[in-house]
Amino acid sequence: MYREMDLYAKVRRAVMVENQSERGAAKRFGISRKTVSKMMSHAVPPGYQRKEAPVSPKLGPFVGIINQILQDDREVLKKQRHTAKRIFERLRDEHGYAGGYTVVREFVAKEQLRQKEVFVPLAHPPGRAQVDFGEADIYLGGVKTRIHYFCLDLPHSDAIFVKAYLAETTEAFLDGHVSAFAWMGGVPTSILYDNTKIAVVKILGDGRRERTKAFGELQSHYLFEDRFGRPAKGNDKGKVEGLVGYARRNFMVPLPRVRSIDELNMRLRDACEKRKVAVLRGYKDSIAVRLERDRKALMALPVDDIDPCEKVSTRVTSLSLVRYRSNDYSVPTAYGYQDVLVRGYVERVEIACGAEVIARHSRCYEKASFVYNPLHYLELLERKPHALEQAAPLQAWELPEEFEQLRRLLEARLGKKGRKEYIQVLRLMESFGDVEVAVAVEEALHLSAISYDAVKHLVLAKIERRTPRLNLAEYPFLPQANVGITNVRNYLALLQARASQGLGVMP
Repeated sequence: MYREMDLYAKVRRAVMVENQSERGAAKRFGISRKTVSKMMSHAVPPGYQRKEAPVSPKLGPFVGIINQILQDDREVLKKQRHTAKRIFERLRDEHGYAGGYTVVREFVAKEQLRQKEVFVPLAHPPGRAQVDFGEADIYLGGVKTRIHYFCLDLPHSDAIFVKAYLAETTEAFLDGHVSAFAWMGGVPTSILYDNTKIAVVKILGDGRRERTKAFGELQSHYLFEDRFGRPAKGNDKGKVEGLVGYARRNFMVPLPRVRSIDELNMRLRDACEKRKVAVLRGYKDSIAVRLERDRKALMALPVDDIDPCEKVSTRVTSLSLVRYRSNDYSVPTAYGYQDVLVRGYVERVEIACGAEVIARHSRCYEKASFVYNPLHYLELLERKPHALEQAAPLQAWELPEEFEQLRRLLEARLGKKGRKEYIQVLRLMESFGDVEVAVAVEEALHLSAISYDAVKHLVLAKIERRTPRLNLAEYPFLPQANVGITNVRNYLALLQARASQGLGVMP
């Protein structure tokens, strides 16, 4: 038996070199004369080309409906597109199709393959960037937590920047840009985005984007050109889409175990730096070498960074609370019912009334939580001391046990006035540090100087580095020493008493 190519060559040589007839070659090699004739027409075997199977007669009238369904599916989310089974059910229930499911499934598979989009390889000039967010799970303080991470890719050099946040928010979006620009040492000439709601309010009929206020301020500050991919077309920014998956697979597997987001971000930054030595397929230079070309094309950083926060105007409630992203943050009670501006940062929340910042809190990423500063309510409690027992802002306030001891003594000795004095002691923390006040309370208890005035005096003496001078007359509960004037007659009386008892005179 000849191998196919060997046979092909031998037959052609027999006919074209040895001048054997096609009939004779067919007989010699045991093949049909028609096959020999085909071999003479092609220098190499043309290969078998399977003819496309005709569409089933039962399915034929429904081909247009199927194609329209597949065409419409291009405009919807991938996870909500029709399966072959769903198309079959619609043909059967809505259009009277009487054929089988297998025919529909095979036709749909062929059409989906035929309609698959192909792409043109792109060249990326230096100085351009792409941005996106990804999400992954980590163990944060021992608790499994879903985090979001900002990704910036420089397609020319394949250099990357990744930074993690607890949520994909406006302030994280802004902070990611500020951090990435600082890392690069400049600003990209243009940045390509998807149509995130953080940047785009809506897509207008002519394809233009109405930008959010925060994104407009970011662009105006750094002066880069913004570009947006087509809706549901992740391939338009394929580089950063690839980075999102790369970062998850390479930087977050196995699940990182960290004590804080800052610790995770240090790891991510190190991973991005270490990757710069790589020489990727199709290149002779490392990422670091090509990054230098990117950096030369970047625009200079502005003198000042943008303030990376979300700004929200709102009003203080009757409970001296301000709502921001479903959580309520306290402000001093003096600002009740007033208009304020909330600045939401990644790590903190600031609340301003006019030009004055009236409250600062650590950022809360839970839902429907109350974030109190107990000091904000002490002025009101001094006027309403009866509310002290049930004041919610003070319930979770962890104070040294000496404070509770001081309160019991004040209320036991002074009644209602003692409760008010205790609140005044707490108010000392509005002006002085909580440690200084706690030390003064402990010292006052040691001296049995149970009053607001005594604690305040001790705090001031400590801060001013002077010896306390308490006026003991003002503290009736201190043990008093009563020293009288010596009377000579008292001694005479003692001497006479001893003599009458026959004890004699004392030596």
